[in-house]
Amino acid sequence: MITAELEKMLDVLGRLVSRDSVRTAPEEGKPFGPGPAAALEEALAIAEEMGFRTRNMENYCGWAEIGQGEEIIGIAAHLDVVPPGEGWDTDPFTMVRRGGRVYGRGVSDDKGGVTASLFAMKRLAESGRPLNKRVRLLLGTAEETGSECMEYYAAHGEPVSCGFTPDGSFPGIHGEKGGTSMTAFSKHTAIISMNGGFVTNAVCSRCVTEIPSGAVDEGALRTALARTDLAGSTVTEQDGILRIDARGTAAHASMPLAGVNAAGCTMRALADAGMKDDFVDFYNERIGTSCDGSGIGLKMADDWGELTLNNGIVKTEDGVISCTLDLRTPVTVTEEQIRAACAPFLEDDRGRIEIGAIGKPLFYPADSPLVQCLYRAYVEVTGDTENKPMVIGGGTYAKHVPGIIAFGCGFPGVDNHIHDANEFLDIDELERQTEIYVRAIENLLDI
Repeated sequence: MITAELEKMLDVLGRLVSRDSVRTAPEEGKPFGPGPAAALEEALAIAEEMGFRTRNMENYCGWAEIGQGEEIIGIAAHLDVVPPGEGWDTDPFTMVRRGGRVYGRGVSDDKGGVTASLFAMKRLAESGRPLNKRVRLLLGTAEETGSECMEYYAAHGEPVSCGFTPDGSFPGIHGEKGGTSMTAFSKHTAIISMNGGFVTNAVCSRCVTEIPSGAVDEGALRTALARTDLAGSTVTEQDGILRIDARGTAAHASMPLAGVNAAGCTMRALADAGMKDDFVDFYNERIGTSCDGSGIGLKMADDWGELTLNNGIVKTEDGVISCTLDLRTPVTVTEEQIRAACAPFLEDDRGRIEIGAIGKPLFYPADSPLVQCLYRAYVEVTGDTENKPMVIGGGTYAKHVPGIIAFGCGFPGVDNHIHDANEFLDIDELERQTEIYVRAIENLLDI
């Protein structure tokens, strides 16, 4: 049943989705481009309509607040989104209702979380309950591209004492793997060009590769491509060039095996078809399609999860192919261990790999007060005691805002197609998210 309040929530979510908030080149006063700034302006306008105190922090981020007191319960959500990519059945920036669901870029990641948090705060503000702490919704605009927005808040805003980010999964995330970025480069290759992927933190879902016609038998190549897990591929020949258009399946970089990497499948098919090429061999040995880091000596795990490796973007510039690598490392693995383990595998005559940033993991014991406080709210609303707080490969604002963990807004067993085409949210889940956040804030007010 669509209640009057739920109809208002859907209207707010639709307003937010309609703002294309993909990060672009900065403009004066808009550090992440006009789209994120417009989304922030819209969200703050909505919060003001609800009667909240608001502030825009130079379009890096903003906040909406209720309550009184010295302490701040922080809810850190983001308004920016990844590029829509291909394969949508609807306009990604027009929210569409269909069959009990809404579709659009950001309905789950993370404009749905923003909406649920706003209405949870609204219910508390109207409940008459004394608010002995301030409840502040932090509205970021660059989470998908490094979270500079929360770094700005940390430097210019008030610290929070506790809270959550509605940008993960229920029943809560008490640990986040470390994040390491690398880039692989070709040295010698007969590949004319290879280009694919749209963001580093998603599986490369489409890749177009051009090779000389004589580099491989066309029939053998078609057979090899058909044996992969690709959703589809085409091979065309013109003017002595074979053009391979490979279509895989997108997925978040923290779960690369949930997708199908078009670049990786192309490289494997080229080798299987008999192409002899230095970079094809280097890629297949060092990166491949296993997603476990074994090719660079980083196949490792701890009690809370395994290392994962994702090739997100492939591009060719000045005859050199580069491939971005996004690694999620176990919470107990140190930077020193990563560097030492992969050092022997980073370069040979065929290619090289450069290490970029190495981010630290985040970990709270599952029985810590913050984790248990939020988990209790989830159980009180859903009655679900089977699912427990978890450790994930994704990175959230919890790594940038001390004192918070990721809590929702995704429910166990539901794939909302975040970072993929046709991202969706079940309408009844939006209502449940809001109820859980009301209870969570109430619990945080009591600690």
